[in-house]
Amino acid sequence: MSEAPHGAPIKTPGQLIAAVIAGFGIPVAIIILLAVYVNNSTRTGAGTDIEQSVKERIAPAAQVDIRDANASRVYKTGEEVFKAVCSACHAAGTAGAPKFGDAGAWAPRIGEGYDTLLHNALNGKGAMPARGGASPDDYSDFEIARAVVYMANGSGGKLAEPAQPASGAAASAGASGAAAASGAAAPAGASANENVQAAAAVAALASVPQAASAAPAAGGQSADAAQAGKALYEQVCQACHAAGVLNAPKFGDKAAWAPRLKEPMDTVYNYALHGKGAMPPKGGSNAPDADVKAAVDYMVNAAK
Repeated sequence: MSEAPHGAPIKTPGQLIAAVIAGFGIPVAIIILLAVYVNNSTRTGAGTDIEQSVKERIAPAAQVDIRDANASRVYKTGEEVFKAVCSACHAAGTAGAPKFGDAGAWAPRIGEGYDTLLHNALNGKGAMPARGGASPDDYSDFEIARAVVYMANGSGGKLAEPAQPASGAAASAGASGAAAASGAAAPAGASANENVQAAAAVAALASVPQAASAAPAAGGQSADAAQAGKALYEQVCQACHAAGVLNAPKFGDKAAWAPRLKEPMDTVYNYALHGKGAMPPKGGSNAPDADVKAAVDYMVNAAK
């Protein structure tokens, strides 16, 4: 049985040229089509947005957030501050924090009173940092107070909503970083004269000479406690207590001091040493505890 002869597929020069062109052209066309497809497809992986990556890499490390000092401030609600700051611990009762809505856990704390609750929130207590770890530039004392009332009332309390600071008082408080940290703002409805007094007190607290608060001479204690108390009062305390600024009991005003003197002296000392309301710890100074107590004794004796 004979086999049929095999013929070559390319028999003419034209067919040879067509085969060569097809051999090179088809792969090139496929590569071009694949490249177009890849470039036009949506990419979501890290580093795929070249333009955004370049912007992020050349952006300055520090940026300035410019705010209009004359713009009226919009205060956050208690719920907003709670969600942004307090919920990290109080939502689940982390690190011994009383859980939001747990009336049993909040009852003894609410029983201590609003002033104590606010003081603990502003200055910290136990595992809780001051202001829940927030900055006074981000949340004012008034906003922290709103969050305290929101949590307390949401857990069985019946505290009144804190009064919103007057715009003039807020401006005075913003004039000093120390005032912002200690909550030194005049109450709502304060008169223009009271605002001026508050601003003066804020400036005085911010400019307290630290040398005047240095430890006393050798011996560990002041040679004359009464004189040390009077000196500290004149250097620090009278900024507010001389005129009764920011609700401070006025020096020598028996009626203003009477409710405070009903409390044990250890409690009064504690307020002076650790702060209360708008008054910062030690009046904003770093005086020795003994001199601070002597200043309290000096003011108390003048009110008896």
